Amino acid sequence: MRCAALLFALVGCSIGGERIEDHPCPSGGTQWTYDNFGASFMARHCETCHASSAAARNGAPSNVTFDTRSDVLRWRERIFDNAAADNTSMPPGPDDPPRAERDALADWLACGAP
Repeated sequence: MRCAALLFALVGCSIGGERIEDHPCPSGGTQWTYDNFGASFMARHCETCHASSAAARNGAPSNVTFDTRSDVLRWRERIFDNAAADNTSMPPGPDDPPRAERDALADWLACGAP
């Protein structure tokens, strides 16, 4: 069982959480953009480990960085699977984003992270 858990952690799979393909972009789009939401969310909750300049990556793979919008787009599904909506495996506490921010992240990512 430990091997299965490690495999899921390494490939970034979620277990039982909402998937990006099951979360449509809201019919009116989203008010969230990289400039007014995405960049600050990534900086506060993700780039401690997932920035190219992170000193202590805490096990985050060196190629998984969220420094730019292009980086976020590359990893959009994996970010959703681990941190958006009801997916809470990332970031690994103690200052987890509240559910409202996770829902905003879900909408932003589902709409293509504009």
